[in-house]
Amino acid sequence: MSARVWFFDLDDTLHDASHAIFRAIDARMTDYVQHHLAVDRPEANRIRRDYWLRYGATLLGLVRHHGVDAHHFLAQTHDFDVAALVRAERGLGALLARLPGRKVLLTNAPAHYAAAVLRELAVHAHFTRRYAIESMRVHGRFRPKPSRSMLAAMLAREGVPGSRAVLVEDSLRNLKSAKSLGLATVLVTAHGSGSVRRPLYVDAVVASLHELPRVAARLPRGC
Repeated sequence: MSARVWFFDLDDTLHDASHAIFRAIDARMTDYVQHHLAVDRPEANRIRRDYWLRYGATLLGLVRHHGVDAHHFLAQTHDFDVAALVRAERGLGALLARLPGRKVLLTNAPAHYAAAVLRELAVHAHFTRRYAIESMRVHGRFRPKPSRSMLAAMLAREGVPGSRAVLVEDSLRNLKSAKSLGLATVLVTAHGSGSVRRPLYVDAVVASLHELPRVAARLPRGC
């Protein structure tokens, strides 16, 4: 039987983005919307949240409805030193090393920010590939999580069927999309999800990533 491929989300999964980083990103996104759309701050904050809820990423709404340059937006809103803000569990490198199977990063964040966080966590060497939002395109259009078409294209690129893949995430809607393609799903509650009733499309719930080796044997898998 072939080894699994583990797909890991980044923010609030590999590290506690809710501790400080999300506030920094949200503030910069609101600044960006306020400036480029010429609206007041409450309206800018409403637009930012509305597009995130509707599309899974504020970026998509700004590109679709306002012609914003995606790369400029990503550069401006994630331009800060992550080192002072990152908080995470200890021993992640050792955990990833002993978890059997390839590890792939799958994040709606931009590549330069993801790389900085992985370096700060000292886990960058454990990921054989990284999918950031810049690479989440289908037929030339941005399709970040929870897009099924993007996930299907990513699985094809990795050469792995959904039945041999696991998505480790803090977002229920992303896990629901992954489960529809046959992936095993693990919900991480350590950094903000809190206590939740486990939906049928979630195979396991962990409060700490260090629980993954224990639950791995119970996850469904194909040949």
